[in-house]
Amino acid sequence: MPDTKILLEERDIPTHWYNVVADMPNKPAPPLGPDGQPVGPDKLLAIFPMSLLEQEMSGERWIPIPEPVREAYRMWRPSPLFRAHRLERMLGTPAKIYYKHEGVSPAGSHKPNTAIPQAYYNKEAGIKRIATETGAGQWGSSMALAGKMFGLDVRVYMVKVSYDQKPFRRSMMHTWGAEVYASPTDMTQAGRNVLAQDPNSPGSLGVAISEAVEEAASRPDTNYALGSVLNHVCLHQTIIGQEAKKQFEKVGDYPDMVFAACGGGSNFAGAAFPFFADKAAGEKRAQNIRLVAVEPTSCPTLTKGVFTYDYGDASGYTPLMLMYTLGHDFMPPGIHAGGLRYHGDSTLVSHLLHDGLIEAIAVPQLATFEAGVQFAQAEGIIAAPESCHAIRACIDEALRCKATGEPKTLFFNLSGHGHFDMASYDKYFAGELEDYVYPEEAIHAALEHLPKFG
Repeated sequence: MPDTKILLEERDIPTHWYNVVADMPNKPAPPLGPDGQPVGPDKLLAIFPMSLLEQEMSGERWIPIPEPVREAYRMWRPSPLFRAHRLERMLGTPAKIYYKHEGVSPAGSHKPNTAIPQAYYNKEAGIKRIATETGAGQWGSSMALAGKMFGLDVRVYMVKVSYDQKPFRRSMMHTWGAEVYASPTDMTQAGRNVLAQDPNSPGSLGVAISEAVEEAASRPDTNYALGSVLNHVCLHQTIIGQEAKKQFEKVGDYPDMVFAACGGGSNFAGAAFPFFADKAAGEKRAQNIRLVAVEPTSCPTLTKGVFTYDYGDASGYTPLMLMYTLGHDFMPPGIHAGGLRYHGDSTLVSHLLHDGLIEAIAVPQLATFEAGVQFAQAEGIIAAPESCHAIRACIDEALRCKATGEPKTLFFNLSGHGHFDMASYDKYFAGELEDYVYPEEAIHAALEHLPKFG
């Protein structure tokens, strides 16, 4: 039986983003300054437009999507939902497996869902330049694309290990007119500080964020843009889950479990939060749904981190956020899922996990590539290493269903294709990759440096 491709019309692109804050039983704690006092929007205007800060702090359930943003979304949205019949047969499972293919965007991932509105709101605010960071390059290439669409110059600080591992993502950014530098650089004080301690530092998202924030704060024509973590970024990504719900309705089905990779949290938020809305509304079909965030064992923020206030960057430039964290100076190993190498996590995702309303698991690197190859050989799509984490977790659940005979409906977000990650696949085939479980003592050492405030 061929796979089922479930499509929507352009008119089905959501008109509003869903704000999970409205349905959270315990509202997220506010960001704090070094003095322990809440940080208001006035202190963040140096790097963000007011329109995005209003979304960041909003408690409204539905936020309208501007028509120019919806028009840009029409380049690739609605994205298709597939029923993975071939994978089901390969696994011999009674489970039904569905996946949402966000790799159909021009940048090849889910990241343009927020890059485009961020570029739009900054352009409307009169901003000329964007400084940002990127891990694996999916966010940087998406911001480069969005900047070109709305007439903004873009500078990207790309984590050095990924800068070396993902040359073609750099090429994409250059093609769309962005500047790209391997972070840490000698262009910022944050970068120079790291290089002074370790001239061969592989970099981290925390360091790259520090560099981009430092630049944005020093130039009146420049703002900062973040590709994950923040509330407004999670908000923009909810078009994924909203579309998926409509697609499930078309085939008369509904998931028992939702899986998505989780680094900063926007991928997971985009896929899972709209289903959480059904559960919060008391819908019978959603009462037992399980929403599972999947992270690497090498950067186990949700599964081994501490729920506390910490900086979102390595240098302490950002406000303190209440989240699961491994410590802002945590330096993860150079795994090939570069988009998941972040020390902290979304405040929204963290609060929901702390309240027991979602789940988190960690999976090892080799198992994720094994799942990615298995998926490619069944479905024909080569997934990004980040997406392979969700595939791994979904396959494991499908195999549990095979053992128990339970016919669950499983859904995962295929957040991006892996066409520019083939060097990583080559290393896997050559046996050059290894699993890395971050040592408990190293985590404890990083947590000793958590900020003291108040």
